[in-house]
Amino acid sequence: MATSLSPATPAREPASAAMRAASMCLDMKANDVVLLNLSGVTDMTDYFVIASGTSDTHVRAIGEELITELKKEGVRVHHVEGVQQGRWVLLDFVDFVVHIF
Repeated sequence: MATSLSPATPAREPASAAMRAASMCLDMKANDVVLLNLSGVTDMTDYFVIASGTSDTHVRAIGEELITELKKEGVRVHHVEGVQQGRWVLLDFVDFVVHIF
């Protein structure tokens, strides 16, 4: 019997998806990429991925690319903030959150 995934349910394990997001940030030349394991620290999320871009355009491009590419892998973003402005982007994937400054 097949099961369907809700739109915000990752198709891969949270740790693997968060590592993939961090790796994608590095591939897109983000600076100071950090993956924080928050399991046992907070119930809000399991992981934070934190990265810095070199400009508003770069920050926006990283955010848009993460949304597009992770969606192709079955990992859908639940909530998005700041992509249009590009100064700070927050991507909430429920089990992990990406912050790009």
